[in-house]
Amino acid sequence: MMKIYQKPTRKDPHKRPFSPRKRRWLIITLVMVLAVGGILYSLADRYLIRHVQVVVADESTVTAATGNTNDSTSSSTTATKVNATSDDWNYSSDDMKVNIEKVQTGSGSDQITYYVADVQLTDASSLRSALADNSFGTNITENTSEIAAANNAIFAINGDYYGFRDDGVIIRNGTLYRDSPTRDALALFNNGTMKTYNENEISSSELMAEGVTNTLSFGPILIQDGEIVSDFSSVKIDNNFGNRSIQDANPRTAIGMIAPNHYVFVVVDGRQDDSRGMTLAELADVMKGLGATEAYNLDGGGSSTMYFMGRVVNNPLGRNQERGVSDILYLTEGQGS
Repeated sequence: MMKIYQKPTRKDPHKRPFSPRKRRWLIITLVMVLAVGGILYSLADRYLIRHVQVVVADESTVTAATGNTNDSTSSSTTATKVNATSDDWNYSSDDMKVNIEKVQTGSGSDQITYYVADVQLTDASSLRSALADNSFGTNITENTSEIAAANNAIFAINGDYYGFRDDGVIIRNGTLYRDSPTRDALALFNNGTMKTYNENEISSSELMAEGVTNTLSFGPILIQDGEIVSDFSSVKIDNNFGNRSIQDANPRTAIGMIAPNHYVFVVVDGRQDDSRGMTLAELADVMKGLGATEAYNLDGGGSSTMYFMGRVVNNPLGRNQERGVSDILYLTEGQGS
């Protein structure tokens, strides 16, 4: 038989096979890239990607905003319908009275600028809550002024930024959206009262039976049963990534009750040249001085915003620039007005 001669294949001297060491490093690099990618996606999913759980259908909500959050047309129209009078710092009608005062204390690096809104209502239903984009979920945000304008709010403050967390008891306008007891909270009731409480000690069903309208889950409690809570040194709201310490002087938002249907709202500017912000102890002292028998700290920092008659009253972020939030508390005239 004839044999076929095959010429030996010559190896390319420039082409070297991966050594075991190089393969190992390649595998390690690939695993690290996949791990980092997974972590980044997990963080984005937790803190950036919108997750809508419930779209809120509220008959009292005006779904079409004017498109200009600083336009006071809707608020002025509401005031006209109820024969109300108002200026830049006051609002008065048969249903409510709102008086806002700018307060400055200290000087130089110790100066503090804050705003106090004294609110008296004839009907507790005028105090309501609203969600960003009319949706309940996580990472859903709008500016306080945008949410306020969309709901014909006369007055508004930022809420507890419930959407940054996945726990707490969240009841809004009488509807239970989340029932995961975790911390000290605040409950507003349909008789015009409010109380601070521990979510682990009072159930949502008990609150609903008592006529709760809204709960806020942030904290801490500032005043309870007429007395300042004594120790703010170990306050812990949650363990979320990127949280600042809340014990130091910071921008603040707080709500207090002087008597049924008589509330006081305080928003403190901070982290800026003309206002260092307040510590929790200082904020509690202010609320006590205003006559609050119950008072509660809400989300602060860049979220702290007070809105009145189509304008933002304070100076958010020290740049007159709002930060998006997940919810607000606001005042509006009754539906029948």
